[in-house]
Amino acid sequence: MSNSFLENLKKRRSIYALGKNIKLSEDEITEIIEEAIRQSPSAFNSQSIRAVILYGKAHDELWDGILDILHGEVPNEEAFKATKAKVEGAFKAGLGTVLFYTDEDVIADLKKNFPLYKDAFDMFGEHGMGIANVDVWTALANEGIGASLQHYNPIADKFIAEKFDIPANWTLKAQMPFGSIEQPAGDKEFMPDDERFRVIK
Repeated sequence: MSNSFLENLKKRRSIYALGKNIKLSEDEITEIIEEAIRQSPSAFNSQSIRAVILYGKAHDELWDGILDILHGEVPNEEAFKATKAKVEGAFKAGLGTVLFYTDEDVIADLKKNFPLYKDAFDMFGEHGMGIANVDVWTALANEGIGASLQHYNPIADKFIAEKFDIPANWTLKAQMPFGSIEQPAGDKEFMPDDERFRVIK
């Protein structure tokens, strides 16, 4: 069976050796990211996902700031040394970062306007976030751009909000550093299908 969508999904891997050697312009990459989010489905077409795309100095400042925060969180200097190597090589070394947010005002309005489903809208928002994450990730991978999905929230929330003037009603959910693929991902192992899937007729 040939399915181009599934082939594109196979290209989406966590890449931890990033660089800045990308032929596309920042404007072209931004267009890909925005269109991927724009086309991602959301409950009641609520479009609750927000994104901040960082390049250049802003991208570097993000990861330098996160490193400063982590320095106070890790147990010792030896642990920080390993953390610094990871952050600088796998994240900061890339070309840019997408910050993914949920607009909590949108979720609150859904709860108010559709009270029958109010207990489910937080979950629906997380579904929308996950879909947008994968859509952006796969769209970038299809252009030969590597990425990974990181979660330095909530420890970095305050710093990032103040640094980049993020609205108070936006909740940070993930960070996606991206760049050229300097080292591909290794083979991916899968659990046996009979432990994961059931087909009932």
